Amino acid sequence: MKLSEFDFDLPEELIAQHPVDKRDESRLLVLHKNTGEIEHKHFFDIIDYLKPTDVLVRNNSKVIPARLYGVKKDTGAKVEVLILKIQDDICECLCGNAKAIKVNTTIIFSDKLSATCIERKDEGIRVFKMNYEGIFLEILNEVGMMPTPPYIHEKLTDKDRYNNVYASINGSAACPTAGLHFSDELIEKIKEKGIEILDITLHVGLGTFKPVKEDDIENHHMHYEFYTMDEYTAERLNLAKKENRRIIAIGTTTTRTLETIMSKYNEFRPCSGETNIFIYPPYEFKAIDCQITNFHLPKSTLIMMISAFSSKEMILNAYNVAIKEKYRFFSFGDSMFITNE
Repeated sequence: MKLSEFDFDLPEELIAQHPVDKRDESRLLVLHKNTGEIEHKHFFDIIDYLKPTDVLVRNNSKVIPARLYGVKKDTGAKVEVLILKIQDDICECLCGNAKAIKVNTTIIFSDKLSATCIERKDEGIRVFKMNYEGIFLEILNEVGMMPTPPYIHEKLTDKDRYNNVYASINGSAACPTAGLHFSDELIEKIKEKGIEILDITLHVGLGTFKPVKEDDIENHHMHYEFYTMDEYTAERLNLAKKENRRIIAIGTTTTRTLETIMSKYNEFRPCSGETNIFIYPPYEFKAIDCQITNFHLPKSTLIMMISAFSSKEMILNAYNVAIKEKYRFFSFGDSMFITNE
């Protein structure tokens, strides 16, 4: 398939620059994938489309203040760094002006934090040994900035608004934004209806948001992202499958995790690993029945995934309707529920 097949024209004023005041008051486009029918709701109406037998699966990864601005120790040249992965005090980072960052280059971010390059990788990625005293994440919270996407030009005044209310496991370089619409109150109502909510973890990195540059999408290379599923979640999901209950993924990162595990084992298992699964038409879904998702960028791997879940024609039609109805797009934008009923 060609990249141009997943393109659409989006007026710039529809790119959401800030979140809505109340998380669950964003708009919700309901797409019935079996018929193509479209309904216009608000996100708090999602509960009316959920059944007590449903299982909601969410990604509990938490965005860290992963964007750092510093200067090279030897020249004073400015450097921007985005942390993609953390293991102890070793960080894999995407760097601006990466060609200027060689092994042994030291970048100073503050009087509390610096980093020394220990390995060069392709595509602007460098591996750093972080130099600090104390607790790294505490220092990062002081020095770093939330890594909101480049199409958001307004400054984020509340760091918590670029995290889901249920985010608990530090490690993402971007928010799994389909979850931003859930408030604590809505989650309680969903639980009171008898709907089961389960957590997986996928730390969002370059694999999720790297642009597709290949005209033939099959040639696109996805980067690896870390995921994990615990024993309880695996057991409950396998039971749901056995009982033919709907598994509803909150977001494309949750979908990628569930489809990765199901494709690998033909069942859900407690496991951890790295995935570079790339889902595009005509992929056959093995794990999920419905998806809650945001409105994605043109020609992105995310719009390719949801096109595989329903159809390219149906998704592009829904997007055209959303544009006509002035829905808000991308990370802080509105939501879509793609349902099989």
